Amino acid sequence: MATNPFENDETTYVVLINDEGQYSLWPTFAEIPAGWTVEKAADTRQACLEYINENWTDMRPKSLVEAMGS
Repeated sequence: MATNPFENDETTYVVLINDEGQYSLWPTFAEIPAGWTVEKAADTRQACLEYINENWTDMRPKSLVEAMGS
């Protein structure tokens, strides 16, 4: 059975962010997709998930927040 690289505690990850302020947990062995930049340097899966939980408090895309004026 194949394992999902996004759920492997033995893999090193980074936290990515896009222009809309959305976050993504990303394994370091995979190429960073266009439109995303590294927000948190390589760390454990748990540390990256904690970073996302602490910093991504509003799930709305940045453009929607701006359009709503809040």
